[in-house]
Amino acid sequence: MSNASDTVLISGNVMLDVAGLELTEEDVERLAHPACGGVILFSRNYDNPQQLAALVSSIRAASPTPLLISVDHEGGRVQRFRDGFTCLPPMAWLGQCYDLDAGKALLQARELGWLMAAECRMADIDFSFAPVLDLGLGVCEVIGDRAFHADPDVVSALAAAWMHGMHDAGMAAVGKHFPGHGAVTEDSHLDLPVDRRDIDAIMKNDVRPYISMISEGLEAVMPAHVIYRQADEHSAGFSHFWLQQVLRDQLKFDGVIFSDDLSMAAAESAGSYATRARAAIDAGCDMVLICNQPQAADEILYALHDYHSADSQRRLQRMVAGRSIDLAGQISAKRGKKAVKLAAEGVTAMEQRV
Repeated sequence: MSNASDTVLISGNVMLDVAGLELTEEDVERLAHPACGGVILFSRNYDNPQQLAALVSSIRAASPTPLLISVDHEGGRVQRFRDGFTCLPPMAWLGQCYDLDAGKALLQARELGWLMAAECRMADIDFSFAPVLDLGLGVCEVIGDRAFHADPDVVSALAAAWMHGMHDAGMAAVGKHFPGHGAVTEDSHLDLPVDRRDIDAIMKNDVRPYISMISEGLEAVMPAHVIYRQADEHSAGFSHFWLQQVLRDQLKFDGVIFSDDLSMAAAESAGSYATRARAAIDAGCDMVLICNQPQAADEILYALHDYHSADSQRRLQRMVAGRSIDLAGQISAKRGKKAVKLAAEGVTAMEQRV
């Protein structure tokens, strides 16, 4: 989302996390490492909006080069910041609304995407890893109501509306988990899921939202830690087939590819942390994520200390958030008030269904 005139250069290819509400000496040391290009925040990093803004400011000050600051803030059960932020409904609510009134649901998706992005941008966070493009097939519990819908065309429409709302707030979007996590039962945080479907079915259904979103201007993609047995022996995040042949060559995607967290159990098959990081980069990832494992972060920073890709650096600039929008005024004005009310309606509706 950065403008062509911006001079921000994201030079590192590792995104890591920090310990708590304030930076430790170890955090500061890692943030200053030349391979560090970004930080992902978690609930443990949040107490209130003022504290969050101060933490983000200190993160930026600790690095000699610009960093991307991100968060998983989808709505529903995956929302890292709570008190002081609007509670957002899970995306499945928008899918249910779409079944009743498609046009209204698309407007609602755009407003909630804008609200999510605007509130995060108020804390100087560049982007959220959203929207989820997985199909809600009722098979994968870890996806569950994070998915918009089971129909790939409905997912495409709602996700595009959500993304354009993010763009209204100056935030880039990340579609996940490519090519699709919705048809496996295992949780890739705990196991290595294997999808045994025919590749044609995956391309026809799960990949369809990516085709649509890329045409709409999607800036980034996160691949799944899932093996698609009929296509490749490697999980998608370590797969030259999925990232290069399909995503880059076939779908003509020239945006950022972020690895999913390399500390997840599903990534263990790729070897040591350093080996995982190199394998993800070699497969086509522009930036690798390592979360909740400080020693592993040190290992990966060392492994990639002299890595540089001009193409990745060019792509990563797209994730730098726009800085010239009066978001405070918009949130307190009519649009913000309507969006907050809409979010509350969605949360209430989903609670009543339980």
